[in-house]
Amino acid sequence: MDLLIIRHALPQRVEVVGRAADPPLAPLGHRQARAAAEWLAVEDIDAVYSSPMTRALETAEPIGTATKQQVVVEDGVAEYDRNAEAYVPIEELKAEGDPRWTEMLAGGYFSEEGVDPVEFQAGVVDAMERIIAAHPSRTAAVVCHGGVINAYVGHILGLAEYMVFQPAYTGITRVRASSRGHRSLISLNEHGHLRGVE
Repeated sequence: MDLLIIRHALPQRVEVVGRAADPPLAPLGHRQARAAAEWLAVEDIDAVYSSPMTRALETAEPIGTATKQQVVVEDGVAEYDRNAEAYVPIEELKAEGDPRWTEMLAGGYFSEEGVDPVEFQAGVVDAMERIIAAHPSRTAAVVCHGGVINAYVGHILGLAEYMVFQPAYTGITRVRASSRGHRSLISLNEHGHLRGVE
């Protein structure tokens, strides 16, 4: 089967205290989501899954509409920062020289949230494998997050690092999964559909 793993579109910046930040998409993010949906409308997609987080759900909705599929929520592909009290797009952290950017470069993204990276990756792999098993010889799309994509790609490639690349907003990574258990990375971070959007 073919698995399309899609990062959510650009969310709004949210800085809150006392509860988990779960930002909706920014106006540009909505345009990115529509562009991804138009791009994927011609593909024979049999199922669309989404992380329960708002930025993923709002990205998945137009994809579900374009492919005539009901979006199914899969908790196992939620991001490692699901309980964080702030969400600042990584590009903004970098541009502002925010200390959190330096911390991320040093590998502190998991420790800051109190998440065990081994457990996080195992949960992601389990969720992706459940989706694969549910759609033999078919195509499923999963809208999720950069950390989730890195965790699964790293698993397929047998990498020791947990964060190896920065997926584009609505970037598409394709995995081919055989019934014998082989997993092949077909493409990484396709984002040609964003030409002219930004």
